[in-house]
Amino acid sequence: MKTLYIDCGMGAAGDMLTGALSELLPAPDEVFCRLNSLGIPGVEIKREKCSKCGIVGTHVSLTVKGVEEDESMHAHVHEHTHEHEHEHEHGHEHEHEHEHAHSRAHVHRGMREIEDIINSLNVSEKIKKDILAVYGIIADAESRVHGVPVSDIHFHEVGTLDAVADIASVCFLMDALSPDEVVASPINVGSGHVRCAHGELPVPAPAAALILKGIPIYSDNIKGELCTPTGAALLKYFVTRFAPMPEMTANAVGYGMGRRDYERANCVRAVIGEKYEKYERADFSSGQNGNKTDSVVELSFNVDDMTAEEIGFAEERLFESGALEVFTLPAGMKKSRPGTLVCVICDEAARERIVRAIFKYTTTIGVRECRKNRYVLDRKIKTLSTPLGEIREKISEGYGVVRAKYEYSDVAAAAARHGMSIEEVKEEVKRELDKNSR
Repeated sequence: MKTLYIDCGMGAAGDMLTGALSELLPAPDEVFCRLNSLGIPGVEIKREKCSKCGIVGTHVSLTVKGVEEDESMHAHVHEHTHEHEHEHEHGHEHEHEHEHAHSRAHVHRGMREIEDIINSLNVSEKIKKDILAVYGIIADAESRVHGVPVSDIHFHEVGTLDAVADIASVCFLMDALSPDEVVASPINVGSGHVRCAHGELPVPAPAAALILKGIPIYSDNIKGELCTPTGAALLKYFVTRFAPMPEMTANAVGYGMGRRDYERANCVRAVIGEKYEKYERADFSSGQNGNKTDSVVELSFNVDDMTAEEIGFAEERLFESGALEVFTLPAGMKKSRPGTLVCVICDEAARERIVRAIFKYTTTIGVRECRKNRYVLDRKIKTLSTPLGEIREKISEGYGVVRAKYEYSDVAAAAARHGMSIEEVKEEVKRELDKNSR
């Protein structure tokens, strides 16, 4: 499975993601020539090599009608009310630069005009759809911050065009890379406050905070805004799951550099390669005719004070800790409260690690344990090469039964890549297999 991993230990911004992803492709100079031919009016995208803490990577800069891109102008919103009074959504530490650029580019665009720009770009319909979706995430967050409909939100012309360029660049690169899975680390959002024309705002800025809802974030001793709304929206749209780096064989590594210097390298790191898939089960003993049994540990607990999203997040962490299976059942609790019974199946080797994860990621104060024997079918994986990409087939056999099933994540990734439904992908794979078996 082709896996893209994005390390957000220093946050994320559109230009940093562009730089990191561009280094994963074999000819970055040609990539930037293509980015400059997308048709974004007045925009020029430049790449240059730069070094942060001894690491060499790609720094991306934009000019819009000759005006240098300013990070503080990403997704700046102006609400057209009260005779053109302007509310600045957020800013970085470049207040003077922002006001100077504002005086030179005192033009605003609404979402309808932005959609027209995106729909006119020289890219595929799929990429246009991705760009519109990412920009829509930002616009929705800004409208909620200001308490007005999206149709009433207006963006600075310069901020609009450089944000469109950042988003379009990343969407183009993601399409070129076409990973089956995108995994990202929890996001470092920075700390402190950022200054805008009307005062200081906490980090993460209001729009970024809304976009990052439901995504694992943290803050350490880095002062400043590390994750911009544009970076947050791109990650929210493209990332399959947020987790530590999975076991994978790296084929390429890219570094996208930010403009500021810290004690730590200010960069986004992207790694693309093949993910290891583990399907082995511990302590199998063969019976007659290849039938198998094994022994597992079942850990169970009840909760009545966790939301469905929090339980889902805990389930993902339990799988990462080595759980073979996690499932939930509705349960009646004390004082007639509705609750959830969570059951975790694991092997003995993972038991202690799973128990620690349960107490860390859930609100339970007690875990029950019992050991059980299982009758299991022997399992193996077969990788099928198809016009839609590689699709794994899981084959289970034993006790007089043979079953085969396509790996859902592979089918879903192929469906998303090619704009097809799950059933259409399955039918296409079956047709290809039938044709090759003749």
